[in-house]
Amino acid sequence: MTETRRVAIVTGAARGIGATTARRLAADGFAVALLDLDEAAVKETAESIVADGGTALSAVADVSDAAQVAAVVARVASELGAPTVLVNNAGITRDNLLFKLSEQDWDLVIAVHLRGAFLMTREVQKHMVEAKYGRIVNLSSTSALGNRGQANYAAAKAGIQGFTKTIAIELGRYGITANSIAPGFIATEMTKATAARLGQDWEQYKIDRAKSIPVARVGVPEDIAHTVSFLVSEGAGYVSGQVIYVAGGPKA
Repeated sequence: MTETRRVAIVTGAARGIGATTARRLAADGFAVALLDLDEAAVKETAESIVADGGTALSAVADVSDAAQVAAVVARVASELGAPTVLVNNAGITRDNLLFKLSEQDWDLVIAVHLRGAFLMTREVQKHMVEAKYGRIVNLSSTSALGNRGQANYAAAKAGIQGFTKTIAIELGRYGITANSIAPGFIATEMTKATAARLGQDWEQYKIDRAKSIPVARVGVPEDIAHTVSFLVSEGAGYVSGQVIYVAGGPKA
């Protein structure tokens, strides 16, 4: 870290991968702004970081709403300092087979993942360009390669990869890198809900999923947080425009 503490924003930071990533970045020495729609949960996560000696604030914002994005980034800049690290993690699922997939569920998933990443990045890059330094990490998924029942989610996550590569080209001259992490199966409340929806026991579901993973275990949020930690570090300045599959084995 430099003498001036860098400020990071993590979206979807109330729980799961987002919360774990926020805690890791705080431990790495960043001042962290945690954004989520779940006010109580994101506040609790931020308070736990502060209790552990870190610097954090929580804020409620809909990342698909341009006005809310502008307001929350301005607040972060005012209270913590100009943000030069952004982790676009906010996401939802509305799974269904194509013939049963509603327009509303298509639009909602695209809005949160893809429009959200666009709006947050467009707003935060102003501070990065001024600082001539920035690190952007966008959360994609192995579902970007195609996954039954997730046409909306897969399209959004594939779109994030193209978005990442393009902003890496546009912003690189300003000392800004942009990379995407594509997690495989990660044990979170979201995947636990998927098991419940399928009527499967959670522990057995994890065992079954691990059988198809080369490292013979399912992922945990810390696996993603470690990768984020590297990509936003000072030393990762020559890594940009990449999609890193953190999935326990090779992916395309």
